[in-house]
Amino acid sequence: QAQLVESGGGSVQAGGSLRLSCVASGYMDVGSSMAWFRQAPGKEREGVALINYYGTTFHADSFKGRFLISRDMEKTTLFLQMDSLKPEDTAIYYCAASRSPLAALNPRDFVFWGRGTQVTVSS
Repeated sequence: QAQLVESGGGSVQAGGSLRLSCVASGYMDVGSSMAWFRQAPGKEREGVALINYYGTTFHADSFKGRFLISRDMEKTTLFLQMDSLKPEDTAIYYCAASRSPLAALNPRDFVFWGRGTQVTVSS
């Protein structure tokens, strides 16, 4: 069973930056897509960005130009660089992995989830 552990969350002021990391361990199917989701209090979980097995990335419109997803060469560590943070970016950020090499940015496509890391942006 794959395990995902996020780190890098914290509290920053608006306009600041954070870099989230997610280390994957344990069994993971070859051909895995990985992604970042977030969930704010009282809101549904939403997709932030995805990188598929082939290295192609996708960022939801709300995050283009501010957030950047990447992965190390061994495909065991996922990153999310977050710049120009806004108070509305405050949420728990989750790392997720899919068995599909071409997953969509939809929570239903992902079977492995981390426990999340809190990001708080103050104005």
